[in-house]
Amino acid sequence: MLLAVFSDIHGNRQAFEACLKVARARAAERFILLGDFVGYGADPEWVVDTAMDLVAHGAVAVRGNHDEAVNTTTESMNNDAQIAIEWTRGRLDAAQRRFLADLPMLVEDGDRLFVHAEASSPKRWHYVRSTADAARSLIATPSHVTFCGHVHRPALYSMSVTAKMTSFVPKTDVPVQLLRGRQWLAVLGSVGQPRDGDPSASFVLFDTVSCQITYCRVPYDIASAANKIRENGLPPWLADRLSQGR
Repeated sequence: MLLAVFSDIHGNRQAFEACLKVARARAAERFILLGDFVGYGADPEWVVDTAMDLVAHGAVAVRGNHDEAVNTTTESMNNDAQIAIEWTRGRLDAAQRRFLADLPMLVEDGDRLFVHAEASSPKRWHYVRSTADAARSLIATPSHVTFCGHVHRPALYSMSVTAKMTSFVPKTDVPVQLLRGRQWLAVLGSVGQPRDGDPSASFVLFDTVSCQITYCRVPYDIASAANKIRENGLPPWLADRLSQGR
């Protein structure tokens, strides 16, 4: 089965629509959503409604820290992120907020694990930024492949049976064979707010039979997404950063 895995959509309708279109054109059979549906972007209602529809048709979804923040005041965020979350609360209806609140922290599916942050303590929202971070996550699960987001920068880590770690930044559209003799941690880039210097939206395709993973980048209408952020009175930096990929 070919999985399309998305993370950190952040209310960016234009980016999510573009990624879904490409994933379907490339014959993705199942969708995986790794959280942070809201925050930063100006279309949280559309994104959550789309996620709800995908889940109703068999998609897997987990909760991100911005999704958590919609329903609690205990999440600590920077000023721009907090302003966006408070604005988002006023846009979502009860059913949409309930959907976000009811999302699981992680999902195990065969020899795969899906989580927003890292797997050893999902609710602490640790970032995977180094091999040490990745090792902590991999040790916490027997899964062959763990998929996570949260960082907004693509990366791929692996750990051998002797706990030797490797890491690299995968190249766009170049399949990588996830060998069975190692555990793997695939850190997705962001659909709605990439931060690796490439402003194009990011998602992953994974073939469960061949165990090949392909990181994909998708151009989208950044100007429209940015203009809608500005029109809704959200912090200007949330719009400006989209074209910069940071």
